[in-house]
Amino acid sequence: MTRYAVLSDIHGNLESLQHALQLVDAGEVVMTLGDTVGYGPNPNECVRLIRARATHSVLGNHDLAAAESFGIEYFNDAAREAIAWTQGVLDGENRAWLDTLPYELRFPEFLLVHGAPVDFFEYILDKPAAAHAFARTDATITFVGHTHIAQYWTYDPDGSIGHRHMQQGGTLDLEPGTRYIIDVGSIGQPRDLNPEASFVRYDAQRRRVEWVRYRYPIRDVQQKIHAAHLPPYLAERLNAGR
Repeated sequence: MTRYAVLSDIHGNLESLQHALQLVDAGEVVMTLGDTVGYGPNPNECVRLIRARATHSVLGNHDLAAAESFGIEYFNDAAREAIAWTQGVLDGENRAWLDTLPYELRFPEFLLVHGAPVDFFEYILDKPAAAHAFARTDATITFVGHTHIAQYWTYDPDGSIGHRHMQQGGTLDLEPGTRYIIDVGSIGQPRDLNPEASFVRYDAQRRRVEWVRYRYPIRDVQQKIHAAHLPPYLAERLNAGR
């Protein structure tokens, strides 16, 4: 059995990614759920680190937009401006790597997607969206990001949907017969009103999931955002975790 570290939504935030990787144990397999780029000031450095450290990675909507200009019309003004900047600095090798990423990866024990099964860039933010996602896969565990919110959803044998936020981190022991959607939160831009970054550890033998929240030097990232002349809002939101 294997232990995993599942990271998502790095968004060019090198300081946070470096700190997360320092917290990863030597025996853990690193997996990423997309959006390595977008918003943040260090897309090339983050992609290179993930290429070096991650064993498995899937495609995020910002990755796709940076590599192929696909879906940009759905972005808000700040996201659109950041993608245009990212495309201008992203080197060819890193762009090509992003363009090879799959939309999903299925393993015997779990599924990896950016947002949701089948509808890969859908946000799972409420019980109807969770029910829709559970209906589109038979995976016992689905790991997602995209929302930038640390949380999980359950599908019990009687068909009921459960939910819990993991704003302050914590652990979850998986129950036999229950299916799970595990939202790992965000490395680069948390949005659950906690500015601490988030990733998940999954111990397959113990059937335990742990949300790891950690501090990183936000001010350093903000200074880089301003120096790159990216939208100031992208720096300001890091303090508030929103």
